[in-house]
Amino acid sequence: MGFSQALSGLNSAAAKLDVVGNNIANSQTVGFKSSGAQFADVYAGSVGLGTRVSAVLQNFKDGNIESTNRNLDLAIAGQGFYRFQQGGGEVLYSRNGQLSLNADGDLINAQGAKLMGYGLEDANDPFSAVAAGGEPVALNVPSDDMPANATEDLDIKLNLDSGEAVIDRGTVPFDATDSTTYSYSTSASVFDSQGNARNLTLFYTKTAANTWEVNARLSGGPAGAPEYTPTAALTGLTFDPNGVLSGYTPETLSFDLTGEGFAQLDIAFDQTGSTQFANTSTVNDLDQDGYTSGTLVGITIQEDGTVMRNYSNEQSVAAGQIVLANFRNPEGLSPEGDNGWSSTQASGQELLGTPGSGVLGAIQSGAIETSNVDMARELVEMIVTQRAYQANSQTIKTQDEVLQTAINLR
Repeated sequence: MGFSQALSGLNSAAAKLDVVGNNIANSQTVGFKSSGAQFADVYAGSVGLGTRVSAVLQNFKDGNIESTNRNLDLAIAGQGFYRFQQGGGEVLYSRNGQLSLNADGDLINAQGAKLMGYGLEDANDPFSAVAAGGEPVALNVPSDDMPANATEDLDIKLNLDSGEAVIDRGTVPFDATDSTTYSYSTSASVFDSQGNARNLTLFYTKTAANTWEVNARLSGGPAGAPEYTPTAALTGLTFDPNGVLSGYTPETLSFDLTGEGFAQLDIAFDQTGSTQFANTSTVNDLDQDGYTSGTLVGITIQEDGTVMRNYSNEQSVAAGQIVLANFRNPEGLSPEGDNGWSSTQASGQELLGTPGSGVLGAIQSGAIETSNVDMARELVEMIVTQRAYQANSQTIKTQDEVLQTAINLR
């Protein structure tokens, strides 16, 4: 009698209900990918023996991206998997980017697995550059204070008023304390070798038609610090008849701070782009590269996966870069639970790259990827599978009635 066919139908329907139930249960699991059961018929020669579950395939379609406003929540906008290292060294792949920073500075998921990527070139130098390529390592965010950086470059663009009166240096010597001995002054903050902010004042004096003298003074810094003059005089500025700077060569502005115990301050001083027009003297652009020391105040993660450390001195520096893995056949990945998969021979070897490169998606910080379970579809599948289960049970009931009739024959 055909009990085996109906029994196979019951078993297959029950297996599909397991899959549907698991999908529904994980409808709120971040980064979860739904699965679907596939059936195959079973034959012995020309005799049908029912059905079986031939495979349970995972659906790696992207889920929706939802904002969380938490900077360590990361979503992948496109293809790819995060690469995590578990305690025993095993590698796990996941789409769940809900991260936290542990006491050692490691970026970890809820299970304690460490996020992997490209670290720093020099493990002993927390401010070295990010290694380009190579073997991914567990990313770590050093907590070291950022050392001060003395100003090495100062670029200034200004307009000097061509209507200023000429000051004759033969009769009016320059005096930084007397505003009648110069035409215009401006100041900028620069930093010494230990990160002390110093005030650099620049004095511009029109000494002849289209010709300006430039003087500088350095003040401020630690209490009781003296005022400094440059170790060498600046050459000044010359403009052509159209008010455009001509014949100018950038020079070095040096101050000898060694008497205070600091390194000499040598600043590459560039005034290229300055003009002399009949407008009020003013600074149009000023940029210098020095800064004081800073403490770590937070981290942010950019679209390309670069982990940036932000410091109290308003500077930022990279701590590493997240790598993403992709596979020729993601459906071949083996689900390991806890939002993770492991690679198999069916999935193929991992294909590594940085976020946003090739087919890999970009990182979206402050967001998560929701489960891709379609609740309406799963409920419909559950109803249909339930009916199939009931129909197979009816087949068994009918076969039982037929068998009972045969037994009752006299």
